[in-house]
Amino acid sequence: MCGTAGWVSFDPEAPVTAPVADAMTTTMACRGPDAHGLWLGRHVALGHRRLSVIDPAGGSQPMVYEENGTPAVAISYTGEVFNYRELRHQLQVRGHGFRTESDTEVVLHAYLEWGEDFTEHLNGMYAFALWDARTEELLLVRDRLGIKPLYYHPLPGGGVLFGSEPKAILAHPSVRPAIDTEGFAELLGFTKTPGHAIYKGMYELRPGHTLRVGRGGHTLRRYWAVESHEHTDDLDTTIGRVRELLEDIVARQLVADVPVGTLLSGGLDSSIITALAARHRNTLGAPPIRSFALDFDGHGDGFRADDWRGTPDAPFAELLARHVGSDHRTVTLSPGQLLAPEAREPIMRARDLPFDLGDGDTSLYLLFQEVRRHCTVALSGEAADEVFGGYRWFNHPDTITADTFPWLAPPFGTGISGPGSGPGESLIDPALLAKIDLPGYRTRRYHEALAEVPRLAGESATDRRMREIGYLHLTRFLPWMLDRKDRASMAVGLEVRVPFCDHRLVSYVFNTPWAMKSFDGREKSLLRAATRDLLPAEIADRVKAPYPTSRDRRYLDGLRAALKRATEGPDAPVRELLDESALAAATADDPQPGYRTGTELVLALDFWLRGQNVGLDVDLEL
Repeated sequence: MCGTAGWVSFDPEAPVTAPVADAMTTTMACRGPDAHGLWLGRHVALGHRRLSVIDPAGGSQPMVYEENGTPAVAISYTGEVFNYRELRHQLQVRGHGFRTESDTEVVLHAYLEWGEDFTEHLNGMYAFALWDARTEELLLVRDRLGIKPLYYHPLPGGGVLFGSEPKAILAHPSVRPAIDTEGFAELLGFTKTPGHAIYKGMYELRPGHTLRVGRGGHTLRRYWAVESHEHTDDLDTTIGRVRELLEDIVARQLVADVPVGTLLSGGLDSSIITALAARHRNTLGAPPIRSFALDFDGHGDGFRADDWRGTPDAPFAELLARHVGSDHRTVTLSPGQLLAPEAREPIMRARDLPFDLGDGDTSLYLLFQEVRRHCTVALSGEAADEVFGGYRWFNHPDTITADTFPWLAPPFGTGISGPGSGPGESLIDPALLAKIDLPGYRTRRYHEALAEVPRLAGESATDRRMREIGYLHLTRFLPWMLDRKDRASMAVGLEVRVPFCDHRLVSYVFNTPWAMKSFDGREKSLLRAATRDLLPAEIADRVKAPYPTSRDRRYLDGLRAALKRATEGPDAPVRELLDESALAAATADDPQPGYRTGTELVLALDFWLRGQNVGLDVDLEL
């Protein structure tokens, strides 16, 4: 998968230097444990950390193409292009020669052949920097759905810093880590605004966009977005097309020169991916696919159902594994493992920003550690809910009609009724929340997103609204989920692929009418119909359940103790952000359950403020 970082400067008073570029790249060593590369040209430094997946021997980076013995184009590339073999053949027919078997070299030659339009030919998950020495311009490119991250920070004089993670940019001596009021609102808003990086002066390259950087300035260009088209296929044809796409996508994404596995929760989405992978491997006569599940102490005989989760995951994962014959492992975590600093601190460091997921992040990190011992690549069921309409709020009249992001609306979300109403906000000082104005910020971002939704003439009001909700999930919710998965996996050097994010599938299903997506009255009806024959009935009909978290009282007691330690003394950096009365209630001997996410957020904020020395450009004189 790898990590990229670099620096372009046209300022003779601030030229690029190898030590600084090297330091920027080294911050992401976990993303690329197999190799480290650095290339310097006139005005540019390209750094690279490599996780070897395709052509381990020949795919070293940065990769340079020379003309007449002089560097012409150089690339620092992360991710995978899944159609690289077809592209390689097309380019060979057009006269291109290749020295390696890597997809990196194919991307480089695609640029040489088609210029900036080469993005139209790529199918995959990628983010990369390409320096054209012939024009002295940098091109930053990000995949269509934003599966792989890429950040940039403009410099005076037309230059730019860039990296796969903010920490690479923050390592440059000219950058001061700071957030302002809007950054704080974005951090707490529980939505992901395209292009917003939270840190002042830093941006995230939007999915489906390129950024060209030269002496004349910066040019941002969109090369892909979901579009609205009339859907003319009948139900049976649509079901068949979804199945056809899924089989092709999974087959493409199983290609690697290293061991590949699947992440299997026992839910519909991960079971489909595992079943298709197992079936494809079987047709090739390959060994059984490896699959990995997560469980917690006490989720067996002691499991207690609630409104969100009616059953534990592990029995369903084991059922699917037996059904398809996968080589299956269940990773069971204890409260002690989830609370241990050696697990919590690396994932908080990998995230670069404080979030309130707590053991939702830590458990993912520990699961990925175990997966990495056996595989370098894993396929995940991420994005099926966003693409096919799997979340409960897709089917509830109150959330469908709410004037906000559906996941924030009652009865499932937290709404925008006022300060303190959102995820993780329970311990934040209400006066600070009022100054940030989260309700106003969310409302503004919501209406900005609605204005982007592509229209379809003649569409019914219901289909129009469901198209809007689908668009909101693809562009404001899914990127948040993808970023979490990327950071947790790359923190241990594991490449996670997400077949449901293939842009062909996304485009096709986005334009399928809602009545067809939910034709039998259930969530993800279309997906179930397309794959039912692959699965046991218990899984094909299983109700959607969210990602699991620990319910062990020992974990909650450990959180409370950690909160007490983090906020001891008036000089604790996070304390000035908190509501003292809420803090006292959260650290009491018998705190209310509602303080859990607030506690997780405060612990993450404390780690972030201490570790990053972040400047809060927010007036805290409340």
